[in-house]
Amino acid sequence: MLVAIVGKPNVGKSTFFSALTLAPADIANYPFTTIKPNFGVGYVRKRCVCKELNVKCNPKNSICMDGERFIPVKVVDIAGLVPDAHKGRGLGNSFLSDIREADCLIHVVDISGSTDKEGNPSEPLSNNPADDVVFLENEIEMWMFNVVKRNIAKYVRSAGDFEDLFRGIKDVISSFKISREEFENSIKISGFSKDEFKDLNDDELLHIIKNLRKVTKPILIAANKIDIDGAEENLSKLKKLGYDAVPCCAEAELALRKAEKSGIIRYVPGDRDFEVIKQVDEGKKKALDFIKDLLRRYGSTGVQKTINTAVFDLLHMIAVYPVRDEHRFTDADGNILPDTYLVKKGTTVRELAYAVHTDIGEGFITAIDAKRKVQVGGDRVLEDNDVIKIISRS
Repeated sequence: MLVAIVGKPNVGKSTFFSALTLAPADIANYPFTTIKPNFGVGYVRKRCVCKELNVKCNPKNSICMDGERFIPVKVVDIAGLVPDAHKGRGLGNSFLSDIREADCLIHVVDISGSTDKEGNPSEPLSNNPADDVVFLENEIEMWMFNVVKRNIAKYVRSAGDFEDLFRGIKDVISSFKISREEFENSIKISGFSKDEFKDLNDDELLHIIKNLRKVTKPILIAANKIDIDGAEENLSKLKKLGYDAVPCCAEAELALRKAEKSGIIRYVPGDRDFEVIKQVDEGKKKALDFIKDLLRRYGSTGVQKTINTAVFDLLHMIAVYPVRDEHRFTDADGNILPDTYLVKKGTTVRELAYAVHTDIGEGFITAIDAKRKVQVGGDRVLEDNDVIKIISRS
C-alpha cells in the first residue's frame, strides 16, 4: 500500500510529509522545492488488541504506545503540481508518473488561501482553496484520459470486440494499479456496456475515466495552515461544496514530533494534548502554548487523523494479528502480538495466509480464531482486530 502526498507547490506538502515520517524532506518557501519524490514510512494509529486481550504486547513490525498500535504505511511526497501539468508543464510529467503506484492521494491544500495557482506566496484569503481541489482532480483525470486514449488508438481499428481491445491496453491499465474488474465496473456505472466501449467519443471516455479515478485514486483533502486567520471560513466554504477535508497544521505537528524526540515533551501522535517535561526558553514556551491552544480548538494537529482517515476510511483497511500460539497470542519466539497486517475489508483468512507468505498460503489447511478459540476455514472473512493462527503444511 502506498499513500501519495500531493498538491501544488508551497502549500506545506513537504512539511506534512516530514511531520508524518520525520524524513529529511527539503522544506522551503518557494515552488518546486521537491524535485524528486521523497519516500518514507508513516504510521496509522488504532487501538491495539492487547487491551481487549489484557496482555502486554511486544510488537516487531509496528509500535504499541499506551495501548495504541502504530502500524507502518509507505508514504511518498511528490513534486508540486501546477496548471496544465498533464500537458507537460512544470514538473507535470514527472509528478503524474510518480502517482501511478499510489493507492490513494492526500491532497495538501493551503486552506488559508495564501498560495497562488503557481505556488507562489500571496496574501491570506487572496486565493480560493476550492479551485485547487478542482484543478488537481482535473489534472490527474486528464492525464489518465490522455494515456488511455493514446493506447486505445493503437488497437481500436484492429480490435474485433472488447476482449481484443482490452488485451491491447491491459498493460497501461494495470500500470495505474487498476484491475480489470474496476475498469469494467467504471464502464458500467458510467452508463455504457463493454460492447460500446471501442466506439465511445472523447467526452464519454473522459466520463468513464473520472469514475475510474474516484475508485482507483481516491483523494482526501488535508486543509493545511488552519492556524492562519480566515482559514476556518475557507474550510467551511469547501465543506459546503461537498468536499470532505481534515483541518491540519503540519508545522505544529512537526514541531511536536521534534520536541518529543528531543525529550522536551511527552506526546503521542494524534493526541489532543501533550506534557512539557523539560524546561524551555520563553520563545519555545510561547510556541508550545500556541500549539496547545490549537489542539484545544481542533482536537489534534490533523496530521495523524489525515493518514488514519485515508487508510481506514478511503481505502477501507482493517488490522489483523497473525500468531503461532492461539492461547498465548505469540509467535514462534514468544513475542506477544508481534505483527499487525493491514488488509482490505472483505479479505479472507486464506488471503491473509498468502499475505504472510506465499508458501503458507499454498500450504493452507485451516485456521483458528484465537480470540474465540474456534476453527475457521479459508473462506472466512476477516474482521477488524482479528487474531488468527494459520495452520499450514509449510
